[in-house]
Amino acid sequence: MATSEFLKDAGKRNNLHVPEEQRLRGKSIAGVPLAAPALRMLHDAMLIAIAAVLSILIRLLLLHDFKSYWGTGTGFSGSGIFYLAWFILCYTLVARRYGLYAPVPLRNGAHETRLIAQAAVTAALFLCGAIYMTHNFISSRLLIMVFVAVTAVVLSIRRAIWRRARYLDYEQGVELRNVLVLGTDRLSAAMGDQMVHRIHMGYQLCGYIAIPGSRHDHEVPRERILGSIADLRQLVRGRFIDELVIAQPCSTETAIRLVEEARVLDVDLSSITGYFPDLSANAPQERIGCYPVVMLHRREHRSLSLFLKRIVDIVLSFTAIVLILPVLAVIALAILIEGPGPILYVSQRIGKRGRSFRCFKFRTMVPDADAHRKEVNALNERDGILFKASNDPRVTPLGRFLRKYSLDELPQFFNVLRGEMSLVGPRPPLASEVEHYELEHLRRLDVLPGLTGLWQIQARQNASFARYIALDTAYIENWSFWLDLTILIRTVGVVFGGTGI
Repeated sequence: MATSEFLKDAGKRNNLHVPEEQRLRGKSIAGVPLAAPALRMLHDAMLIAIAAVLSILIRLLLLHDFKSYWGTGTGFSGSGIFYLAWFILCYTLVARRYGLYAPVPLRNGAHETRLIAQAAVTAALFLCGAIYMTHNFISSRLLIMVFVAVTAVVLSIRRAIWRRARYLDYEQGVELRNVLVLGTDRLSAAMGDQMVHRIHMGYQLCGYIAIPGSRHDHEVPRERILGSIADLRQLVRGRFIDELVIAQPCSTETAIRLVEEARVLDVDLSSITGYFPDLSANAPQERIGCYPVVMLHRREHRSLSLFLKRIVDIVLSFTAIVLILPVLAVIALAILIEGPGPILYVSQRIGKRGRSFRCFKFRTMVPDADAHRKEVNALNERDGILFKASNDPRVTPLGRFLRKYSLDELPQFFNVLRGEMSLVGPRPPLASEVEHYELEHLRRLDVLPGLTGLWQIQARQNASFARYIALDTAYIENWSFWLDLTILIRTVGVVFGGTGI
């Protein structure tokens, strides 16, 4: 995952390490890539509907029965929408069970195509069962066979395109899953080598963790051994780890401890198949390269909720931009009239998973304000690493008015539209702030930053940095669509109340 140079430097100062700088993926769903399971299910549903139309056309061309087609029993007529919806539901459930919506592509395209065909046939059997149970014995059997075949072909083509796109992303270092391998023996080294050299797997190896009882003559490079299980929390938070893999045998007690740690840290935990049969009973088997693994803990992704959140962000931010275009133009003109300098103030902010992005605001200070920052440090009214001064001499008269009613932040609707921010979330911190973050403060970077949040509506004038962090953490832990809606509604009152400074 991408981070900026300052965050890597901060990591070194705090005995943390973060991955190298990489390009941010432009299209995202509240920080979740477009390959999220919920969206891929929706894509498949749309393609199955298209396949139904294509199958009808093929059936007509095969039998040249244009005149009588629309009669009873010749195709998906009457209750056809019900049968189509039933097939889509059955297919998506079966495909999900086969692992076709996993965040990382399956081991090869041929295997994936076989599973798609198998899922289509299984869904077709459920469809035939529904037709039988509803006594619709005059439905076209030829149409059903053509429909299943076309569905398998269309979905396979779409999946091949998706797989190719993912591989291109991986080659550019985009959307890789950060992984820690737990173990330092020969098998651990071999698994790590596969992650490094087989980039299409979608993994970025961050290093190895020594487990209790492991030998001192490690088979992995010593510089890649980052610590022991005691350092797990610090490493997971500091490196934005997505998955832990147990590659070396350890005691069941240690494995149970790791499951608890994974649950607290909200990361995936997998193990080589056969290490812990009691813990992995009935767990589906997956693969990392050529090595079979089972999931001991799978974090909750809430893809559908995040997808809805992103849709709301796009719709509301686009609508807001259209409605406030005259206001934006007036403010821009007023800034030009007030004096020389740029209209927008663009600053590097830190977003989800430590990604750096350009945050837009209307300029409210004199052009060389950053150069005079040290001169006004004594005016700071906040504690900790935050800075806010109500009587900051660098702020222009127009800028003071814009800040009072939060009008200077209107250009950030473009950041929301671009997927770099959300309407609701923790405020994006400055680089200088993140440099001084403690380990627990990095929790703020687990989600997209927002235009508004709990802190803005509950403690905007509160000087406490601890309160600032507590409210952001509470939002992350208790996030829901309705909480976002509540915050947006209350933000309107806060803005019109002119509580900004």
